[in-house]
Amino acid sequence: MAFFSKLKERLFKSSSRLDEGLDAIVQDGGAQDPPEPGPEPRPEPPTIPPRPDETPPPPPVEYPVERPDEVPPPPSEATATPAPLEIPDELPAAAPRAGFLGRLLGRTEARSTPRRVLDDDMLESLEDLLITADMGVDTATRVTANMAEGRMGQRLSSHEIKSILAQEIARIMAPVARPMPLYAKRPQVVLVVGVNGSGKTTTIGKLASQFKAAGKSVVIAAGDTFRAAAVEQLQVWGDRAGVPVMTAPEGSDPASLAFDAMTKAEADGADLLMIDTAGRLQNRADLMEELAKIVRVIRKKDPDAPHNTLLVLDATTGQNALSQVEIFLKLVDVSGLVMTKLDGTARGGVLVALADRFGLPIHAIGVGEQIDDLAPFDPEEFAAALTGLDSE
Repeated sequence: MAFFSKLKERLFKSSSRLDEGLDAIVQDGGAQDPPEPGPEPRPEPPTIPPRPDETPPPPPVEYPVERPDEVPPPPSEATATPAPLEIPDELPAAAPRAGFLGRLLGRTEARSTPRRVLDDDMLESLEDLLITADMGVDTATRVTANMAEGRMGQRLSSHEIKSILAQEIARIMAPVARPMPLYAKRPQVVLVVGVNGSGKTTTIGKLASQFKAAGKSVVIAAGDTFRAAAVEQLQVWGDRAGVPVMTAPEGSDPASLAFDAMTKAEADGADLLMIDTAGRLQNRADLMEELAKIVRVIRKKDPDAPHNTLLVLDATTGQNALSQVEIFLKLVDVSGLVMTKLDGTARGGVLVALADRFGLPIHAIGVGEQIDDLAPFDPEEFAAALTGLDSE
């Protein structure tokens, strides 16, 4: 629940928040429910007009009749003019309404929420909104079609729309919400890849710290030998978590470092070896070939390595994340995804598009720089945060 609150608070910072957009769609073209009709008034008896040749009779005159045997009693203090009523300054609180009228008024107040008929125009607006949330055309079309099934023509409130959308998103995300598997193989080699600036180094440090806290022995290989800052950052995380970090001189062959790290991890009996890699641009064939070389070299020592290949994606890249997954799938056997920077200007829908298109496991998501800002992916909490609902 703590991470959900943080996720909901940080997930959207841009002006195109999905929950606010859903509210606007319902209000645009929506209307408040009218109160339920009460009992019909009793009709007045018909008035028969007089004939043209007749003069209407005058109304009867009533005269007071006094009976001789009745004498009015003399005035007394008991029958004197009553004193004016004293109205207190504060009237007592009215009792709760009961009966039919109370229920009727209660329903009227409860049903004053704006509603809108789910029709083609509303579906088109919903689809456009999901596309602006980085969900992509194909996924947005599929999601809105599923939302409309069996609901066309119904009058729906904003909360009901959000609830339906959250259920549909959670349904798509549920099959891919899986933690990174741990195997009996020692060391279990975890290769972490991604483009420049996606958050690989920070993710490795957080995961190593969490595995260490769970009782696993971890070794980190600083395979980004071209960027001194990445090595220093990993060393800071290693010191914080009590995890050794293997480094090599700047400009060294990262494949050789990976091979040496496997040898050390085997000798130390480590449970996990996490290998950092330099950020790759998917349009740089030479850098991508270097990553393929790392995989070939570590497989000389263990044909099954790497046992996990995590692709770290930056949520702020939006639909570009789809092309990144396509490129890395061709190059290495990506086994799972980690989405970072959901606390930036990301709109979050790209994660739904990734799940819908590729079906790769989503192991964790990150919403900040602190150690507890990386957590296992929960589809229901993510869907609730994305649509603006409160977690149950």
